[in-house]
Amino acid sequence: MDTDPLLLCRQQIDLAAAIDVLPSLDQAPALAQAVHAHLRTALADGMDGVAATRLVSLFNDRLTTRIVDLTSRRHRLPQVAWCWLALGSEGRHEQTFVTDQDNGLLFHASSEQEADALRALFLPFAQEANQRLADCGFALCSGKIMAGNPTWCLSLDEWREQFIEWVRRPEPEGLLNASIFFDLRPLHGDLALGEKLRTLLLALTTSTPAFQHLMAANALHAEAPLSFRGEVAVNNEGEVDLKKFGSRIFVDAARIFALTTGTPSVNTAQRLRQAGHAVGLPDLEIASLEAAFSHILRLRLSQQIAAAAAGTEAGSTLKPAALNDMDQAILREALKQAKRLQQRLKLNYAL
Repeated sequence: MDTDPLLLCRQQIDLAAAIDVLPSLDQAPALAQAVHAHLRTALADGMDGVAATRLVSLFNDRLTTRIVDLTSRRHRLPQVAWCWLALGSEGRHEQTFVTDQDNGLLFHASSEQEADALRALFLPFAQEANQRLADCGFALCSGKIMAGNPTWCLSLDEWREQFIEWVRRPEPEGLLNASIFFDLRPLHGDLALGEKLRTLLLALTTSTPAFQHLMAANALHAEAPLSFRGEVAVNNEGEVDLKKFGSRIFVDAARIFALTTGTPSVNTAQRLRQAGHAVGLPDLEIASLEAAFSHILRLRLSQQIAAAAAGTEAGSTLKPAALNDMDQAILREALKQAKRLQQRLKLNYAL
């Protein structure tokens, strides 16, 4: 395995250029495979977790943008503004090697009738784009949160009404959707239209304290997996889910801080830095939280790279006992930071 930094940098530049000039959709799967193989090699030495997931996401962004663009040329799309939205971990620039699609489509319409007519024209394009992305290794979302689903192919007014429904009349399903859709980022098309939707979203969440309180309460359901002695708590197989009981804790808390303070960023580390002071976090605590989050992402990526090398299916669980002493210590400290962050949520939102 050649990990010479200059060589890896040149390879990344070449792969990025190859994506930008990808001539046909039929060639996309092979290029996607080459990109992901390169990234597994480049990140095998344990790059900082936040930086590593951002690098993965940037390549996925580039590939997705090219695929959506090429697919759009195969369809006679209406002459109205539209925007492909990245959601969830892709929206946050925090993708690992195990990911599925979370996306939506936003378009401009002047009436409900026009929205229905435009949706019928956009759906075949969005559905093909979803399938083309699946062909490149981005699995179809089991929950159907994709642009090709009519439920998530909406006009600006329809998206606004959907957000109002979630924020003003929150139900358990709405709170779950908020954890995905409120991390939206405009990816391709009319980006200004996507930014307008984000501005509308933040105006809603900052003015609705009841919703903030419910989001915080919902975020506390997944507690940091620590025993009363401060050791990592594992299941019967000696494993811990580092997504559900690790990185998700930081993601959920940072999202709540951002939605409360009107912080536009969707990246977790940036949210902690930009909204942290407004919710009472001192600089040292913000730095510790960001480092802890990054360590957990690094461990998740390392586990996925090892699984790929062994030819086994990678998930989000990890056996702490299989880690070296240093990584075990780092994991314990990172989860202690997650627990402190949840205590901060309880304090700030009177839970």
